[in-house]
Amino acid sequence: MHLTTQEIQAFQDAGVLLKTGLVPAATTQRIRQECRNIHQRMRQAPPAGVHISWEDEDTREWIRQLMHSELISPTLNALLRNDTILDIVEDLIGPDISLYHSKLLPKSRGTGAEVPWHQDYAYWRQDANQPLMVNCMLAIDPADEHNGCLEFLPGSHKWGLQEHERHQEAFGVFLPGRYYPRPEGQAFPMQPGDALFFTSLVIHGSAPNRSDVDRWANTIAYNVTGNGRDQCREVLRGRPLA
Repeated sequence: MHLTTQEIQAFQDAGVLLKTGLVPAATTQRIRQECRNIHQRMRQAPPAGVHISWEDEDTREWIRQLMHSELISPTLNALLRNDTILDIVEDLIGPDISLYHSKLLPKSRGTGAEVPWHQDYAYWRQDANQPLMVNCMLAIDPADEHNGCLEFLPGSHKWGLQEHERHQEAFGVFLPGRYYPRPEGQAFPMQPGDALFFTSLVIHGSAPNRSDVDRWANTIAYNVTGNGRDQCREVLRGRPLA
């Protein structure tokens, strides 16, 4: 599945593109099944290579982010290599594609915290890379403004990297003011199987989940092979890492 000329232009203009129904419902259901009781399991014995940030580091009751989620879900491991997704990524960043990371974001009902406004490249920037990465966020649960769907400032990727604050906390790199409603922000509600593709420079954030339903999602970050050697976890398509 490749993008149309109009979709590519829309992505270039806004820095974000929603593809509805990209993944079958059975796939998201398998991810949910493979990740059942994930909070309790990771509290007891997280696998080697998995890195976890908790909503509250003292209680460690609810996971905020599970990095390298392909290690705990065979379906996610297969999905990040899926040709349908890689075809779209190729249309956006070219044929040489490497995995940067895959992270599960189980934004739990009533406890999932807000994500302050930020640009991903503020976390990822190194002397040896450029902001060429692209994200694919897959909705596992329905997401809307009540349970903290992603919000973007369309076109903000054209502003370049903005000055971010840095704090000694999880998700501690963000624009001044943390999260707050912005009139120019656009919410992107999603259904299970929908996917959001967005650049590493577009400004985004999300409100807390104060609803009574979870908002699970998984974000796969893809990089151009060779764009920061240590930020190319695995070559997925195109030339090998020299």
